[in-house]
Amino acid sequence: MSDHHDHDHDHGHKPAPMVDEVSHFEILEMAVRELAIEKGLFTAEDHRTWVEYVHTLGPTPAARLVAKAWLDPEYKKLCEADGVEASKAVGVNWGTSPPTQFGTPSDYCNLRVLVDTPTVKHVVVCSLCSCYPRPILGQSPEWYRTPNYRRRLVRWPRQVLTEFGLQLPSEVTIRVADSNQKTRYIVMPVRPEGTEGWTEDQLTEIVTRDCLIGVAVPKPGITTNVKLPVRKAIHPVHHDH
Repeated sequence: MSDHHDHDHDHGHKPAPMVDEVSHFEILEMAVRELAIEKGLFTAEDHRTWVEYVHTLGPTPAARLVAKAWLDPEYKKLCEADGVEASKAVGVNWGTSPPTQFGTPSDYCNLRVLVDTPTVKHVVVCSLCSCYPRPILGQSPEWYRTPNYRRRLVRWPRQVLTEFGLQLPSEVTIRVADSNQKTRYIVMPVRPEGTEGWTEDQLTEIVTRDCLIGVAVPKPGITTNVKLPVRKAIHPVHHDH
């Protein structure tokens, strides 16, 4: 999806704080999980094993995939053609890495690598719920799951990116990729200037999670995600409701 709308913004202001929300899907997950255990579909031990596994996941494999592609044109072609196969080079096998050894409907998917250019910027969302390529990118940030992000990004991508501190020239086209159950995305940003001669490890460090979602671009010296201020919700939703 391309951004064809022009918006006038004050580019000198600081990023607006996002609202801290608890998703209704998180409440639904708790209820469904407890019901599934009660019905014997899986055990509490099965759930514990899976939770421990997912908490070992992070964005480093996806960052290394990007770094390798920056250094190896042939590998970059593989990333564009077959993200699932390219993932194996960074230690992620979408079928056998999870504890179940066969993946899950929400994790075994067709990974697509979206390659940015100087005139095209990709950004990822799941407008329906919170689909996310966890085996290669780890857990999604809470803001990714909020209606605030999901509803607004598809309508006003340039404005939302500006709120993240990413101000793009008007000649750059923004393409929004909407994740779903079968297809997930990561973004391969443009390699920044000033990284000539860097090793794969050095390049991996500057490809942050937010760069891989598409709401930031890599910069030399920035190796962690900048944390935006969070404004507490006026009427928060709690798990015990």
